[in-house]
Amino acid sequence: MMMMMMMMSPGQAVLTRLMSSCQWEEISGVDEKYKPIRTYQVCNVMEPTQQNNWLQTGWVARRGGQRIFVELQFTLRDCNSIPGVAGTCKETFNLLYVESDRDLGAVTREDRYSKIDTIAADESFTQGDLGERKMKLNTEVREIGHLNRKGFHLAFQDVGACVALVAVRVYYKRCLATVQNLAVFPDTVAEAAFATLVEVRGGCVNNSEVDSDSPPRMHCSAEGEWLVPIGKCSCSAGYEEGHSSCEACPPGSYKMSSRQQECFPCPANSVADEEGSVVCVCEEDHFRTPLDSPSTPCTSNDITHTLISAMFSAFNPFSFLLIP
Repeated sequence: MMMMMMMMSPGQAVLTRLMSSCQWEEISGVDEKYKPIRTYQVCNVMEPTQQNNWLQTGWVARRGGQRIFVELQFTLRDCNSIPGVAGTCKETFNLLYVESDRDLGAVTREDRYSKIDTIAADESFTQGDLGERKMKLNTEVREIGHLNRKGFHLAFQDVGACVALVAVRVYYKRCLATVQNLAVFPDTVAEAAFATLVEVRGGCVNNSEVDSDSPPRMHCSAEGEWLVPIGKCSCSAGYEEGHSSCEACPPGSYKMSSRQQECFPCPANSVADEEGSVVCVCEEDHFRTPLDSPSTPCTSNDITHTLISAMFSAFNPFSFLLIP
């Protein structure tokens, strides 16, 4: 799952033009489907001097993210399609960042920035594409290494290209809170190392308990996916598993132990008037002996009296030996 940190289109006031020579301009236009868009553009390719034009975002709070991703949408002009273009024309631009614990405002010192990458287009557009309203929109994603400060600024450095920045999206990945095997696993930020799995211990849902032989665990991958579920929780006595929860046994049923999977109907001549019963009690004039289990039907007192009477009547008084 991707957790958005910033979504920027140039119409939003989150970009700052830097350096006195900056030539980035905010331009309104339409895309291939005539939908209004706003872009930041720079195109000083006819200038004979080396270009160095900077554009900086506002401060972006890291919010616990460790692997930060930057998605760029942009268009870039093919230098060979520009008549009389200077030899300094480029078909790339640079993406940079600077870490900080607060908003730094306009950062004008280049040496404070760290370079993320040089960005090139998979498709560049020509004069013919402009006539046919083909944007040749490119999407590139880059990752920022492990960050230590509370946030950062991004910057885009033009070194002589004809480029239009359409959108910037900044996000990190996390595993969303979930319930698995009756265990709750919290939101977990994916680790910075791509191959690292974060082991997370789950907490049992209400009215359940940990399986002592195998407590619940799962692993959050670097891509924000839960993997390798291990262990489980079991519904407590008086409860059975429902939809990711433990529900009370309905009246007329019972469950003695968490080791049982489901609730059972009360045995004959016994009742459970309340939800969540652990045992069914015998009806009036019925009983169980101390040796009977809760799953044993209750016996009527009348039957007991009959059995006792029959037992005594079976004795033959002449079978006793009289000893003087």
